[in-house]
Amino acid sequence: MKFVDEATIRVEAGRGGNGAVSFRREKYIPRGGPDGGDGGDGGSVYLVADSGLNTLVDFRHRRRHRADSGQPGAGRNRTGRSAGDLHVPVPVGTRVSDLETGELIGELLSHGQTLLVAQGGFHGIGNARFKSSTNRTPRQFTPGSEGEKRDLKLELILLADVGLLGMPNAGKSSLIRRISSARPKVADYPFTTLYPNLGVVRVGSERSFVVADVPGLIEGAAEGAGLGIRFLKHLERTRLLLHLVDIAPADESVDPADEVRRIDRELERYSPELAARERWLVLNKIDLLSPQELQRRREQLLRALDWEGEVFAVSALSGAGIEALVEALMQRLEAMGPALRPSEEGAAPEPAADAADAPWDPLAG
Repeated sequence: MKFVDEATIRVEAGRGGNGAVSFRREKYIPRGGPDGGDGGDGGSVYLVADSGLNTLVDFRHRRRHRADSGQPGAGRNRTGRSAGDLHVPVPVGTRVSDLETGELIGELLSHGQTLLVAQGGFHGIGNARFKSSTNRTPRQFTPGSEGEKRDLKLELILLADVGLLGMPNAGKSSLIRRISSARPKVADYPFTTLYPNLGVVRVGSERSFVVADVPGLIEGAAEGAGLGIRFLKHLERTRLLLHLVDIAPADESVDPADEVRRIDRELERYSPELAARERWLVLNKIDLLSPQELQRRREQLLRALDWEGEVFAVSALSGAGIEALVEALMQRLEAMGPALRPSEEGAAPEPAADAADAPWDPLAG
């Protein structure tokens, strides 16, 4: 299935049912008085995180989601039926914002989490509730209020512990195939990876972590060049970054240190916070070099970058160095502690109705 990580939809909550104007009419009971009932509340629209979904492709075909309206009230103090709420499933990791204002409404980061995106209309009041000692035959009623209507932008941002980044053909897809059961396409030309891939890396029987592989970055990605700009955001929720470098480029004029600096600049332009995240350097394709040549190039690269972080040398093709890398990643993630829960990550809570915007209730005091 084609990966789709952005979609726009329109959500429309249901209108509240009108209150009724009615008077009791029975034999031998003169002046029976008002008996118009209230209407029912309109249905609200909620988004619900579903771990069984991994793409927003369904929203490309169905863009409008509308909840039912409440029923009007009736005589004999009968209240109209309230409409049921509409629950729209979305993938875990979906970020929701208002398309018109750009305001972030919330994020859905765990299975079953719900987010109110359109409040249903408030029910109208029937004339029976306007009866008083000075108003015995009220003909007042209130109509139900309109439900909220808004256009939303949905963005799917993958939830992963480790993010892979690097230039095209650095070997990210080969690495994720080696360490997990994910099977992205691998070929010897740039931009083989067109869509993000997630892989679960298992270390023993009860230890595991999730790795995200995104399309390769090129210079200018933060301004829209290449494929990387669409997927840079998928690295935002990762806890640790692996920067893959082709230590044995086919073109001898390519400088690995210069390629690392290019991506550094793109990360800084896109998000200084992301650029400051813990990052490990992974030198890939060591199977193409002799031990002496590998040592020479490694020292030259680290000296040029003035690198002080973790460094690993691996071959995604032969598997050399992979076991040590995976074990080190697992230990580091365990030392970091469990991933943050939605409430700790600052996910927006469900919006509460503002008292100033709430429909007027004549009996509210």
